[in-house]
Amino acid sequence: MVQLSDELIGLVDAEAARRGVSRSALIREAITEHLAASQQSLITGQIVEGYLRVPPATPDAWGDLEHEQDEATLELLQRLDAEERVGGRKRKQW
Repeated sequence: MVQLSDELIGLVDAEAARRGVSRSALIREAITEHLAASQQSLITGQIVEGYLRVPPATPDAWGDLEHEQDEATLELLQRLDAEERVGGRKRKQW
């Protein structure tokens, strides 16, 4: 049970009539939407806080991934170059 002012009941009843739903259905929908928006706002705030704490492209415990990718690419190119040399092809410089 919820207590509402006469003015609020009038507004709720008018909106319920406009939508063709009961007062209870309108109130359930309003509460559900409000709680969902509140939860979404909380999650968004946590995401923003995380990005402020650790900005994108900041090396972390996993290391500098861009640097690691560059190193892995260079290593692959050197291995392919070595395989080509074994096959008698001209050596490339990386």
